[in-house]
Amino acid sequence: MASHRALEILCLTVAFAAALLAGGTKGQCPNSKCGGLDIPYPFGIRSDNCSLPGFAIDCNNSIPFHGDVEVLGISLQPAQIRVMNAISSSCYNTTSKGMDSTRWELDLTSTPFMLSDTNKFTVIGCRTLAYIGNRDDADNYMSGCVSSCMQGDLSSATNGTCSGIGCCQTTIPNSLEFYQVWFDDTMNVTSRVYNRTPCSYAVLMESSNFSFSTTYLTSPLEFNNTYNGRAPVVLDWAIWSAPNCTEAKKNLTSYACKSQDSVCFSSVLQAYTCNCSKGYQGNPYLKGHDGCQDIDECEHPENYSCFGECRNNPGGFDCFCPPGTRGNYSIPGGCRKKFFTPKVQLSIGAAAIILSCLFGFLGWEVIRHKRSIKRQALLRQNDEFFQQNGGQLLLEMMKAEGNAGFTLYSRQEIEAATNNFSKVHIVGEGGQGTVYRAVLDGDAAAIKRCKEIDESRKMEFMQELVILCRVDHPNIVKLRGCCLQFEAPMLVYEFVQNKTLQELLDLQRSRRYHVTLGTRLRIAAESADALAHLHSLPHPVLHGDVKPANILLAEGLVAKVSDFGCSTIDEKTQAIAKGTPGYIDPDYLVEYQLTAKNDVYSFGVVLLELLTGKRPLSKERKSLTLMFQEAMADGTLVELLDSEIVDEASMRVINRTAVLAAQCLVVPGATRPAMTLVAAELRRLAAEDEVQRCPQPPLVLEDISFMEMGATTSTWYGDTKTSGVYSLEKKAVLSIEFAR
Repeated sequence: MASHRALEILCLTVAFAAALLAGGTKGQCPNSKCGGLDIPYPFGIRSDNCSLPGFAIDCNNSIPFHGDVEVLGISLQPAQIRVMNAISSSCYNTTSKGMDSTRWELDLTSTPFMLSDTNKFTVIGCRTLAYIGNRDDADNYMSGCVSSCMQGDLSSATNGTCSGIGCCQTTIPNSLEFYQVWFDDTMNVTSRVYNRTPCSYAVLMESSNFSFSTTYLTSPLEFNNTYNGRAPVVLDWAIWSAPNCTEAKKNLTSYACKSQDSVCFSSVLQAYTCNCSKGYQGNPYLKGHDGCQDIDECEHPENYSCFGECRNNPGGFDCFCPPGTRGNYSIPGGCRKKFFTPKVQLSIGAAAIILSCLFGFLGWEVIRHKRSIKRQALLRQNDEFFQQNGGQLLLEMMKAEGNAGFTLYSRQEIEAATNNFSKVHIVGEGGQGTVYRAVLDGDAAAIKRCKEIDESRKMEFMQELVILCRVDHPNIVKLRGCCLQFEAPMLVYEFVQNKTLQELLDLQRSRRYHVTLGTRLRIAAESADALAHLHSLPHPVLHGDVKPANILLAEGLVAKVSDFGCSTIDEKTQAIAKGTPGYIDPDYLVEYQLTAKNDVYSFGVVLLELLTGKRPLSKERKSLTLMFQEAMADGTLVELLDSEIVDEASMRVINRTAVLAAQCLVVPGATRPAMTLVAAELRRLAAEDEVQRCPQPPLVLEDISFMEMGATTSTWYGDTKTSGVYSLEKKAVLSIEFAR
């Protein structure tokens, strides 16, 4: 990618210099118009042959176009243009019983333009999963958005609200140069709701120009008609003749900032833009009177708050009250004549000093009193939060149960350990809360800030805390205690610093390390045993987000299941789907009812990743579950498996493991095996002689940095921030926030 961009910059530089030399004999390029749109230089009408390379505008029947997209507006500051972007659709075909989809792509490579991150990827539909990607290479960039209506009920959709119900919006990263849209037909088949919501739509568009209407769901052409089949999108632009301002100024011939009162701004994308200096306005890309001109602030006192005497200066102005007056020249009538004699002014000054001292003393006393009141109010608030979060109830339960290993921490201890919840201490943020690293009682700990407790579920949450603190399982992260003196509960876990199963799979895919079948089965057995233990507790604990990123690999590659506890606070029946696409049980998407069978399904997907080494969503836009079911049906399973573990001796164990995974993925989920049976079978498979004959080569994950693995920041305590979208650059999981 870097070499490709370098070649583009070189080509643009040559073309840019040639255009300047060719245009030098014609003088400066004037601003032009197409229809009612002003086209400022470096843009220009193509037929006039007066623009920088890549900035030519075609004026067809008084309508401006750049390539095949209509231009709505051009601005120099900020360096942006607005164009029309086609809307992609997917409509139910009553004849074929399938979806007819139209898709659109926009290629900005080798141009001065990029998609601005002020746009949002917008998806409309009642059972719709749409993706946005950079070409067909999902490793470069791929994201998506899910729009759903609970059990097809359109009444939950609200005009003007795009929150995941009937409408979904998510952001994109900066500097994308290629854009395409496609739909997941396996998700988008709307045969059960097509008579009410026959079509789904997806488009990247200017977020400030969109307001959701429920009629977009029920009328197949309403959304298209509203925007005439297109929607406005914002493009950033820059000058690519040099990678930054320093390099650009070395060649004044190709340097684009021509006005002597212009300034250059380097872009992080190896380009630059020009602006007029402060106090100037105009076109920084032109010389002389056509370029940046001084603003005479004195001619517009209302804009610059100068209602006294004003003197214009190049790039600024001076403002002051006229001689013989004093006051505030920034407001109308603020300058008034002086009427105090020097003696009166002296007397007033002395009195002012005395009053200042008096008021200073009184102010200090008031501050001391307020601090005392604030401390008392904080103590009362801590006690209120403690009672509100069920603290007294928890104390009674702990006394009855005898939970000596569970600690109730004070608010002061938590704030001191996290340095008042400093961002430096954050190690993870996800849909269930924020996690901070801290030191409590001399040991490292992970403090997780949960959501507020539903009053009707306070008893259930306290019961689960009592149960979880007694859980002492080698494959489950230990809950050490909690603090209930905040608005929301704070859970304190043991801190285990290592890598995750997700990162181990990434290493395996890059062939940097070899992970044997025995190691994979052992990790799967330990993870299944942990989930089975949670399901079998007197008050069963449902995980709700089983995936490799939530399975920590401690020393010796021992699996530890994490990211549970706060999920108990949420209602069991959710109004908006939560989870990670590729791992979510289809039953849950229909019913939104969290059960133990949902964890079994998600674990089945993890088991497939261990067998195949593939991601849950492939570059070919097919789910791993679907590819696995097709391979099992036509007898081509061996082609899907990871070649690193396939040999004649191990195929019997692999086939039995594949059958177990298929049982975990059965839809509907009533016939899926319980996690206890899954764990028992995996332990038997991991102990088979064929598996034990191949020992695991040494793996030292602790010495591998995150940057070496091609990732950004990764922790076991939760997903990255739920922006609804992030790049898949050398990562295996597409993370989409359903509630966005």
